[in-house]
Amino acid sequence: MNHPFADLIGLEVNKMDAGSSVCALEVSEKLMNPHKVAHGAVLYAPADTGMGAAIYPLLAEGELCATVEIKINYFAPARSGLLTCKTKVIFRGKSSANLESEIFAGETLLAKANGSYAIFKPANKAHTK
Repeated sequence: MNHPFADLIGLEVNKMDAGSSVCALEVSEKLMNPHKVAHGAVLYAPADTGMGAAIYPLLAEGELCATVEIKINYFAPARSGLLTCKTKVIFRGKSSANLESEIFAGETLLAKANGSYAIFKPANKAHTK
């Protein structure tokens, strides 16, 4: 899957199954905040991307999904190394889904996120005169 933002920060989707995903991201100096720890958005990005990757295989032909809301709790800073984000679908309805992501550095839980996604078929954008 072509994902320019993921490419920009070095985020890889290593597993994308119906209802779950695993993403990985190596912490580098360019991802740090002024306090020399990974910026909070660095932990948020694999959660959001992982949620999309977990729900995408469950979509019917012609359906899309979009993030409505994600709440994330941060428990520990990431200073270096490989971050792993494990995501699973909690609920999938007709027009919405709820997902949960956990972001780890090794065995240490760094953050946990819960997200709501809209599921929809895009409107036809054809114009008539």
